[in-house]
Amino acid sequence: MTWTVPNILTVFRLLCAPGVALVFLILPRPLADWLALVLFITASLTDFIDGYLARKWDQMSKFGAMLDPIADKAMVVTAIAVLTMLHGVNTLIVVPAALILLRETFVSGLREFLGDTAGTLKVTKLAKWKTTAQMVAIATLFAYGAVDFAPLFTLGILIFWIAGLLTVMTGWDYLSKALPFLREEPK
Repeated sequence: MTWTVPNILTVFRLLCAPGVALVFLILPRPLADWLALVLFITASLTDFIDGYLARKWDQMSKFGAMLDPIADKAMVVTAIAVLTMLHGVNTLIVVPAALILLRETFVSGLREFLGDTAGTLKVTKLAKWKTTAQMVAIATLFAYGAVDFAPLFTLGILIFWIAGLLTVMTGWDYLSKALPFLREEPK
């Protein structure tokens, strides 16, 4: 593996994931909310920057291709766990969170099962919008915790539900594309 700038950014994003949770164990609120917000936004921005730089500088690598989706999922899953912890069993958070977690796990499993044929599950534009919606929603909900401004919570929840809907749509799209590879062969 070569330590290119895109790969370093991806590793940084992966390391930020537990940091988002750990700040709530170490620091009081709202300081923890502020730091989680900064970590999450910074890590989210690296998601866009690392891929752009890898393509622009022709530094795409197998390591980066493998680690990038893991880092994305680690950030989102950890942040969702933290938000669920902070807001308790709140239907407004738990329902879209469950849909997002189900889809992320399902699609990862599909890709693993399909192996070399996983190219049929290439990232779509809708999936990029899904990721953007997830990151914006999560950042907005962390911002609400930092400033305790109720309209931010409402906005964050609205975007979180949009992200949940996009997540279901992309999950269905990937399942549809994978179905031909999942059919049983006649005996």
